[in-house]
Amino acid sequence: MERNGIIYGVHPVLEALSAGRHIERVLIRREGGGEPLRAIRQAAQHAHVPVVRVPMEKLDRLVRGEHQGVAAYVSPLPEQDLDEVISGVYARGVAPFLLVLDGVTDVRNVGAIARSAECLGAHAMVIPTSGSARLGPDAVKSSSGALLRVPVCRIRSLAHALHRLHDHGLQIVALTEKGAEDLPGIDLSGPLCLVLGGEEQGISDAVLRLADHLARIPMSGKLGSLNVSVAAGIALYAAAVQRR
Repeated sequence: MERNGIIYGVHPVLEALSAGRHIERVLIRREGGGEPLRAIRQAAQHAHVPVVRVPMEKLDRLVRGEHQGVAAYVSPLPEQDLDEVISGVYARGVAPFLLVLDGVTDVRNVGAIARSAECLGAHAMVIPTSGSARLGPDAVKSSSGALLRVPVCRIRSLAHALHRLHDHGLQIVALTEKGAEDLPGIDLSGPLCLVLGGEEQGISDAVLRLADHLARIPMSGKLGSLNVSVAAGIALYAAAVQRR
């Protein structure tokens, strides 16, 4: 069965995995399992879909129906290939402008960032499949529909994706309080990828090492930090001004 972006039951989840539907994650009961749930785990592994073991009580709360110990979140967003998106932008004679989110887990932040990205001309958002907010109906609603208009590329390895962006000629600029350069002083007019980190941990060290620039947003207040969606809006605007 499927309801509100959630598929549940052994056969519906297996069919969705086999059909290549874009599944964000599969939830399987922690207790017991047997051959049907083992088959789902194998199918999910083959499709590179994260599997989370959860108590039966969580599945009971999530699904009001016969879930048989398994449920899956189905994304309402079409799956986009990162290389195809970049090649398509270059084919239009335009310098690609992408936004990468490293571990942003709040649905409202992702929605607000997507809205700014759409308004300020970003060509795509790159979001890891694990450790990120679920891109379900709530995220689409909080983005005012922007997530349906800005291509979203879901990737397993952020480091691998950044290497691919480098191969495509994009400059990678990571927004961090550790940055040694002020963002407005960096040339943002060419092929560009802006990277923003999660609410708690920020950008991971592995990703920071792959950046061409570690940039900060100049601030004079005592707090010294911004909400990630606010920082994204400022960074996107700074880039949009240079790219006119």
